[in-house]
Amino acid sequence: MKGETDLATLLKGASPVLNPGEYVFCTLATPSQTLLASAVATIKEQEGHTLVLPKALAEQQGLEFAYVAAWITLTVHSDLAAVGLTAAFASALARHQISCNVMAGYYHDHIFVAHQHGAKAVAVLNRLAT
Repeated sequence: MKGETDLATLLKGASPVLNPGEYVFCTLATPSQTLLASAVATIKEQEGHTLVLPKALAEQQGLEFAYVAAWITLTVHSDLAAVGLTAAFASALARHQISCNVMAGYYHDHIFVAHQHGAKAVAVLNRLAT
């Protein structure tokens, strides 16, 4: 199923959802299958594997992290080739001094912001729909 590409439609239907919990970015040279399976997202970099994990799991495993994030999902089904969505929400958040880390899934865009800014970020994103 093809996702939406029209920017106005994407912004109007973004419907951001703040997922419960705290999430952290960790890096490991060779993560275990258990950690890979528990990760919200992963990316393999030259220096190692970056895993986005629930904070409690990272602490339980004794993993180092420096950034505690809130995880926001835009529930609109965006096409991976859509133009301008990331720029629109990143700019809106930047105007409110909220940094964001973005990952695109097949169906949805996922935004990680500092945990203390989660609710404010959702409010900012909701204003893009008007």
